[in-house]
Amino acid sequence: MKTMMKLIAWILVLCMTACLFAACGKAEAETDAAYVQEKGTLVVGITDFAPMDYLENGEWVGFDADMAKAFAAYLGVEAEFVEIVWETKTMELDDKNIDCVWNGMTLTDAVKTAMETSNAYCNNAQVVVVKSGIAAQYQDIDSIRGLNFVVEAGSAGAEQLDALGIPYIEADSQADALMEVAAGTSEACVIDLLMAGAMIGEGTSYTDLTYTVALNDEEYGVGFRKGSDLAAKLNEFFAAAYKDGTMLAIAETYGVQESLIAR
Repeated sequence: MKTMMKLIAWILVLCMTACLFAACGKAEAETDAAYVQEKGTLVVGITDFAPMDYLENGEWVGFDADMAKAFAAYLGVEAEFVEIVWETKTMELDDKNIDCVWNGMTLTDAVKTAMETSNAYCNNAQVVVVKSGIAAQYQDIDSIRGLNFVVEAGSAGAEQLDALGIPYIEADSQADALMEVAAGTSEACVIDLLMAGAMIGEGTSYTDLTYTVALNDEEYGVGFRKGSDLAAKLNEFFAAAYKDGTMLAIAETYGVQESLIAR
């Protein structure tokens, strides 16, 4: 009986040891890239932000959207786009509701602390947008201080206004902020220069809007979960796509080629 009990005890120990080794092996293999490849999708967190990510005939297109599709193909998976509230982007990543934030995201210190980020791929700035009829009055920072601003919550534009001590109301997206200014419910907003180039002025939906003051210079990057190996893989993809002309061809499609950063 004692011999049998010892045998059972040894079997239990061996089973537990095997399970521990299996768990350790899985943890080592379970990189973020492996996780994405196993499920077959790269879930991309975006907002409605032309010319980077926007809907056309029911499909997400734009420079970032098309590059994300190409990167997903590079990984052997499909790109899936999920519209997020910008302010909660880090939480969406950490909860694995999305796998990356790829939406003209400014590489701020806060972003680089919270996420694993790619190399910068585009230059940008935050600019003040007003109606064309009053633009001449607002050509420097001192002149814009009295304007009623609307800005996307948690955005780089909000960060710039915070630094200047200028109050504002929040919108869910930069597109919503533009609509507020066009409707006259706010006098000004702060959006990305690349968006301003695509969305306002002659030949756009907002012909009576223009931008005046540039508040900063900045760079775009893509964000992944902290420690993710996907950032390094994306850097490899960026280098290859720039070298073979894919990145430039996509940029030219959306008019952002002058903003590309060579890698």
